[in-house]
Amino acid sequence: MPAQEAEDIEAEITAERDYLRRSRAALGRMRENVLTLDASSAGDWVSAEVLAGELAKRAEALLDDPSTALFFGRLDHPDERLYIGRRHVHDNGGEPLVIDWRAPMSRPFYKASTADPMGLVLRRRFGYSGGELTAFEDEDFTTQAESRILIEEIERPRVGPMRDIVATIQPEQDDIVRAGAEHTLCVQGAPGTGKTAVGLHRVAYLLYAHRERMRRGGVLVIGPSSSFLDYIRGVLPALGEINVRQETLGGLLDAVPVKGRDTPATARIKGDARMAEVLHRAIWGHLREPDEALVLPRGTRRWRVPAFEIAELAGELRTRGVRYGAGRDLLSHRIAHAILIRMESAGEACDDRTHEAVRRTRPVKAMVDQAWPALAPVRVVMRLLSDADFLAEAAEGLLDADEQAALLWERPARGPKSARWSRADAVLVDEAADIISRTPSLGHVVLDEAQDLSAMECRAVGRRCETGSATVLGDIAQGTTPWAIGDWATLLRHLGKPDAERTVLDRGYRVPRQIIDFASRLLPAIAPGLAPPTSVRSAPGSLEIRRIEGADADAAVVAACREALADEGSVGLITADATVPALAGLLTAEGLDHVTLTDGFAGARLVLTPATQAKGLEFDQVIVVEPADIADAEPAATADGGAVTPGLRRLYVVLTRAVSHLTVLHTRDLPVPLS
Repeated sequence: MPAQEAEDIEAEITAERDYLRRSRAALGRMRENVLTLDASSAGDWVSAEVLAGELAKRAEALLDDPSTALFFGRLDHPDERLYIGRRHVHDNGGEPLVIDWRAPMSRPFYKASTADPMGLVLRRRFGYSGGELTAFEDEDFTTQAESRILIEEIERPRVGPMRDIVATIQPEQDDIVRAGAEHTLCVQGAPGTGKTAVGLHRVAYLLYAHRERMRRGGVLVIGPSSSFLDYIRGVLPALGEINVRQETLGGLLDAVPVKGRDTPATARIKGDARMAEVLHRAIWGHLREPDEALVLPRGTRRWRVPAFEIAELAGELRTRGVRYGAGRDLLSHRIAHAILIRMESAGEACDDRTHEAVRRTRPVKAMVDQAWPALAPVRVVMRLLSDADFLAEAAEGLLDADEQAALLWERPARGPKSARWSRADAVLVDEAADIISRTPSLGHVVLDEAQDLSAMECRAVGRRCETGSATVLGDIAQGTTPWAIGDWATLLRHLGKPDAERTVLDRGYRVPRQIIDFASRLLPAIAPGLAPPTSVRSAPGSLEIRRIEGADADAAVVAACREALADEGSVGLITADATVPALAGLLTAEGLDHVTLTDGFAGARLVLTPATQAKGLEFDQVIVVEPADIADAEPAATADGGAVTPGLRRLYVVLTRAVSHLTVLHTRDLPVPLS
């Protein structure tokens, strides 16, 4: 490089670093201004408390992280220059120094191309090391070239939880991120296509573009496991959004303590959509025509309402489609109204107070209890799973005798607390609760790894976004539960979003081509309808398959771990769940610093990961121990006339967790599709 060109580049980097320092200083002043605001002037103590909470959240959102790039791009228009970053920053005069990546004027950073520059003269990307600006790269749109900084950012070694991809969002990802709040999107995403990151960035975008609507309704992110949520926990705070609830489905449906575990066959039946009708019958079957008329003494008069009339009132309410609990409350009003009509016909003066007094009388309450008894969802489900006659009545024509027998608990519980509730039972309780009382709907729900959900689990999630929208993320090829639905159209129907827009992300950025091509050999067996994904990255030498002798297995694992740790980044040692304790002992004995995934990601670069917990995670380097053991741990079963291969699907998940290098260690033959 000529000396003059090198000097010009260095001068340009110095200027950009000065701008970065100026922007960080301005962000610090913005935070200081928020901290100096006095909430006590709000007027009353309630308003003061609310305002103080909002100011604290605002101050936290403005907290600068010096290890993270404040801005990562620059857009040069003919008449203005804009810096694009993670949040908006302005100077003391209100002039913008950094434009939020979610703002409409930032979109050319993600969408401009040689075919459509979108009015740009130049797009600049910045390279960072630890938070220090170290390089830049300019695109003038006269030629189409691969961005070196973009690829380096994708490949940058990672340790610990997932980070945001705000600097590397691709055009097809950007279209999903910026979809309107009214749209429910279903994203079929192959490994490494960034579907999880896209879903989280869509949340950040919706909270920016529709903040009041989202805050009123609430936003929920549902992940497949606590390990997964631990992995993604820092993405939204890094984007300035700290007010989003993140839960597993089990954590969301916590009406009963889950202590038991169903067999796959039983779990499939409990997860079947027919159970919704079984529960509907079980609950509404409690309505009864009274044994005798209602007689209400009031003063010197006795007012009578025949049993058949009360039954007619209850029947009319049921045909209106009200919730069971709401109908029970309305029935007391209807009965009171029927009595007031009789009182007025007799010449008595009645008003709202009379109506309420009649409704609250003991005879009316007793009649409502008889005709429309109060129900607790937990006890309804407990009776359904304990009482064969009650189950048979509710399931007649829906479940056969064998299916009913599979549902019944071996040892009926004495009470809700003594029952060994399973995860599928908790979903049934949630369904029953919704039949009795409507579940509140949120503004937006992100459902990740949706392909693993049963029909009943989909219904549970759908209730929580009934009047809002959703982002449904998953990969049919990674469905590993025996009760998985298996196709998006059916899943979306059970979710209550049959008209959701479906899109496919099949261009991978994370997993190198050599690794994804190897893993894709499993697709004809696990998802014959899916085309193999592609990858923008080729990394010769990124895949290594080692056949080892059984006696040398431990030494081979230790050697592979030491080799991986010699390079930068995170290392995932993934094995069948049953062998995790033995490998943990081996690593400890060999003095290899590590953590087991169930303990979180902090503390070591080497993470010992059970195969069943690997979904959604990524590591710079992955060492897979004995693929055949992983495949055999979840043998194929048959459901609804089709073959279910959770073991091979689990292996597909495991083989696609690596960003830079995959090492496969095996003493047994590889599963046939990989051989």
